[in-house]
Amino acid sequence: MPHNILKLRALNRATLGRQMLLHRAKLPIPAAIERLVGLQAQLASAPYVGLWTRLQNFQREDLAALIEQRVVVKATMMRATLHLCTADDYVRFRATLAPVLQGAASSIMKDRGEFDLQKVLAAAQKFIGETPRTFAEISEMLTALLPDVDVGAMRYSVRTHLPLVQVPIAGGWSYSNKPAFTLAEPWIGRTIDQKDYLPELVRRYLTAFGPASVTDAQTWLGMKLKDTFEKLRPELIVYRDEGRRELFDLPGMELPAEDVPAPVRFLPEYDNLLLSHSNRKRIVADEYRAKVYLPGLRVAATILVDGFVRGAWKIEKAKTATALLIEPFEKLTKKDRAALTEEGEQLVRFVEPHAKSFEVKFNESL
Repeated sequence: MPHNILKLRALNRATLGRQMLLHRAKLPIPAAIERLVGLQAQLASAPYVGLWTRLQNFQREDLAALIEQRVVVKATMMRATLHLCTADDYVRFRATLAPVLQGAASSIMKDRGEFDLQKVLAAAQKFIGETPRTFAEISEMLTALLPDVDVGAMRYSVRTHLPLVQVPIAGGWSYSNKPAFTLAEPWIGRTIDQKDYLPELVRRYLTAFGPASVTDAQTWLGMKLKDTFEKLRPELIVYRDEGRRELFDLPGMELPAEDVPAPVRFLPEYDNLLLSHSNRKRIVADEYRAKVYLPGLRVAATILVDGFVRGAWKIEKAKTATALLIEPFEKLTKKDRAALTEEGEQLVRFVEPHAKSFEVKFNESL
């Protein structure tokens, strides 16, 4: 099979299309979340903004209802980070992700002393039961259990080894600032599937983020995938990027033309579009990486202009007034500023629906 070369803009447009960022999709919320293989959810508001920017007529109340109904859950998933995913996907993929989660715990524990892991997990499982517990409460219990052991290491082991979901609260962004967790199986009402779904996870990744390399997929998932790709190779399409890296894709996936217009879009903090490739040039230019990937493992909320990150944004509140501040990384055209203003006015009303006044401002330093 010939190795077709995909240029940077072709990769950009392909990824945007699969991420529902070329056109807002008309999909049920659970279907959209599964298409994205979950949404990064360290911040409670981020998945809401991420879906708003991708779906037609998205209403925050609709997602909140699905969380309350336990159709959608927040749990530790890819890269051992919090994700919002469907309960179906959590049940399907949690056991497959166990090596990722346990590996993350091992890397934390190796320099923090040894302890009886099974004793810790058994105590935590009994303590949590079906009662939501904050990690402050879990930490207090663990300290009483093993007072001479690093409580942070024990706490992280519980988070990564036990299947837990974060329990929502009514109102706000549906999650508390002091989150409580409970055991996943009683909460969802189903047993976690123990089958190995790694090949399916790779296919789902390519559907959401492809065409992509093995190292791209490994960056997204947090585990080695070379053998899995080799087993899947006969059923995959192979391209190469301009640096001659192999890029894999599923047959039949659309590759939009490089000149397809890409509307301005606002991405929330930690959006997976910015975290799911080892080579991120398809979305973020090298000269802007330090402005996007911030100290403390933070990832900025960003704007897309012509499909690429061209600035950051944040919400500023003062009494009853709310402003969306856009900080461009480069000079914007009048047309782009107008498009960002129009889109930003809708976003600020979505994020702060009860504010009495709204505005979109630009940092004028450029």
